Amino acid sequence: MPSRRTTLFFRLLLLTAGIALLLAWWCIPSVKAFIDQSLTAFLSVDQQGIERFIHSYGSQAAAVSFVLMIFQAVAAPLPAFLITFANASLFGAFWGAVLSWTSSMAGAALCFYIARLMGRGVVEKLTGKMVLKSIDGFFERYGKHTILICRLLPFVPFDPVSYAAGLTSLRFRHFFIATGIGQLPATIVYSWVGSLLTGGTYWFITGLFILFALTIVIVVAKTVYHERQKRNS
Repeated sequence: MPSRRTTLFFRLLLLTAGIALLLAWWCIPSVKAFIDQSLTAFLSVDQQGIERFIHSYGSQAAAVSFVLMIFQAVAAPLPAFLITFANASLFGAFWGAVLSWTSSMAGAALCFYIARLMGRGVVEKLTGKMVLKSIDGFFERYGKHTILICRLLPFVPFDPVSYAAGLTSLRFRHFFIATGIGQLPATIVYSWVGSLLTGGTYWFITGLFILFALTIVIVVAKTVYHERQKRNS
C-alpha cells in the first residue's frame, strides 16, 4: 500500500486533473463538444453513432478511441463494448482488438489507482454502493482468483471490479496480469462480433454464448482441480 505522503500527493494530483478537466469543459468549446458528443453517443447506446464520432477525427481516430475507453472506465457504468465494436468496424478485427485491449487495460489501471488513492467513499459514488457490495462478494468467495474469474464472466461489470480491486491489498502487478489474461477472450470475441455486426444482434448473442461457454469450461476445470487437490491431501 502507498505511504500517506504518496497517497496525499496523488489525491491532490487527481483532484487537480479533475478541476482542470472541468475548466477545460467549461472554457474550451472543442473539449466541451468532445465530452458532450461522447456522452450523447454512450447514453443513447448507439454503436454506429460512436463509430461515426470516432471516424470523424480521421488520422486521430485511434487516439480518440483510446481516450474514449479510458473516459468510459472512469465514468462507469457506460458500455465499453460499444467502443470495442466500433474499433473492430473501423480498424478491423485484429487491430481493433489490439486498440480495445490496450485502452481497456489503461482504463482498468486508472480505476485501480483511483480506488487505492481516493478510498471507498469516492468509489461508491462512481459505481454505486450496491454494485460495489456485489463485487465485494466475489472477492470474499474467490479471493486472489477474483480478478481472473470476474474478467471471464460476461455479466460482471468490468470497471467496478477494477475499482473494488484497488480497495483490497491486492498488488497492482497481480491485478494487471490477471486483467490482461481475463480480458483477452472477451476482447477477441467482441472484436470478431464487431467486425461482422451489420445492425442485427445475431452475432452479438453468438459471441456471448461462446464467451459464456468458455467461462463454464474454466470454472468447471478449476473446480475439478481443487477437488482432486483435496482428495490427494
